[in-house]
Amino acid sequence: MSRLHVKDLDVHLGHRQVVKQVSFSAEAGEWLAVIGPNGAGKSSLLKAIAGITPCRGTLEIDGQSLEHLAPRQRARRLAMVAQSPVIPEGITVLEYTLLGRTPHLGAFGRESAADRVRVHDALADLDAAHLGARDVSTLSGGERQRVMLARALVQDTQVLLLDEPTTALDIGHQQDVMELVDRLRRERGITVITTLHDLTLASRYPDRLLMLVEGGVVAEGSPVDVLTEAHLARFYGASVSVLCTADGLAILPRRPFQEPRP
Repeated sequence: MSRLHVKDLDVHLGHRQVVKQVSFSAEAGEWLAVIGPNGAGKSSLLKAIAGITPCRGTLEIDGQSLEHLAPRQRARRLAMVAQSPVIPEGITVLEYTLLGRTPHLGAFGRESAADRVRVHDALADLDAAHLGARDVSTLSGGERQRVMLARALVQDTQVLLLDEPTTALDIGHQQDVMELVDRLRRERGITVITTLHDLTLASRYPDRLLMLVEGGVVAEGSPVDVLTEAHLARFYGASVSVLCTADGLAILPRRPFQEPRP
């Protein structure tokens, strides 16, 4: 069980600063969702934590600096599902998912029978076991998203970074993925950091929200505290109604008043 600590994180892309002095901590087993309008720096923040994008600031897991870990060691501590991952040509779903076991392989780099069982179980959990022999390039957007998540899960890390994990999924598979992530973090104590565009989903699964605007944190706290009509009007430029239901919040767009047609 691991605690992630981020302090004063800055990310520059060229001459443009896209993440500005972001600080937060996520406890073991906690689910934190990073939300914000397009271009807020959400994906850049996750890529910096994963070591994909250079950054400045403090990044620690259980007090250990990620800066001093080799890529293989870092991959044993955290896993990331990117929105647009680079996928080798001609690779099958089973082969691609097995790549998630790479940080745990021995000196000869050969997967064991136990590794293959772990991969089959992860694919089955995501309703993707039947896709094992398919070329990844032939998958639909929703199928590919589930395979990406399976690869991250078989890394068996204690911190899971998910960049828009429900993109391209229909509502049924969105719910399946969110429920699976929620179950795994509760059973295994995994710390989950996600970016989410769907604010209704963001209100119902994560414990806490971090709202970014132009790279900086403008609100942090429970979904009820962050997803207010005032915040969404100010930071998203959206006219919405926020309804409280038994399962969480529902974010509904308001339509401007229109005169009835004659």
